Amino acid sequence: MGSSNGHGRYGYSALPARPVYDWPEGRSLAVYLGLNLEGFAFGEGLGAELAPGGPQPDVLNYAWRDWGNRVGAWRIRDLLDGLGLPASVLVNSNLYRDCPGLIEAFRARGDEIVGHGRTNAERQGVLDEAGERALIAEATEVLTRQEGVAPAGWLGPWISQSRTTPDLLAEAGYRYLLDWAHDDQPTWFATRGGGRILSVPYPQELNDIPAIVARKETGRQFAEAIVDAFDEMLEQSRAAPLVMGIALHPYIVGQPHRLRPLRRALAHVAAHRGQVWFTTAGAIADHVRSAGIPA
Repeated sequence: MGSSNGHGRYGYSALPARPVYDWPEGRSLAVYLGLNLEGFAFGEGLGAELAPGGPQPDVLNYAWRDWGNRVGAWRIRDLLDGLGLPASVLVNSNLYRDCPGLIEAFRARGDEIVGHGRTNAERQGVLDEAGERALIAEATEVLTRQEGVAPAGWLGPWISQSRTTPDLLAEAGYRYLLDWAHDDQPTWFATRGGGRILSVPYPQELNDIPAIVARKETGRQFAEAIVDAFDEMLEQSRAAPLVMGIALHPYIVGQPHRLRPLRRALAHVAAHRGQVWFTTAGAIADHVRSAGIPA
């Protein structure tokens, strides 16, 4: 689908020209947290870097990422419990094997479990169609078996998509995807065969990897960005319903010097719960579908 100079998934739509609708309880701003729980291969494959990595095995960066699953994720769980906030937990399926009890702890909170590939040591978009279909099928089978229900949403490891990814996800039964940061409202994507799949906004600005790893912002700067974005989007949502996502990785914002400013920022957001729909990406997708919102 698409061509060499376009993707063919959606047409241009200016936000001010769209129909105005409400989120549940008359809210105009939907806020969700995308918590990435990821695994990485030892001695090979991809992975974010705290410092320039040396020859494999790159123990420095591997151990830094591993700390997130052993320590940081549990501190973020406590933070979310303390503020009474739900999360969409983006899960590498290999973690059920590699970190027993980790995903189960977030399931016990009632959090949404979202497909996020097998491991973040690989990209799916570089595979041929059969290989990508097999990756999606393997990850989906594990999550479905472990959770007792098939995941509704998918975020590719490293936001990696091929030209056929939306088609493959729709054919695998997924109802929404999170890879595209092109809008502040959900968007219907066309898929081959006349079908469609919903794109729910996922942040790249309010995302600790681009902010802290790539742009070298401090934890306080990242927290300030969350507060400023929330205050601005709350005002902007008076004119149009909006989605604000916040993307977190335990090995980054679970670190104590970043966790403290993050807690302050999320407490500021949570203090407005009377004005805002605090929800999950899946609930946003369900509302759009059930309410017949054109998106």
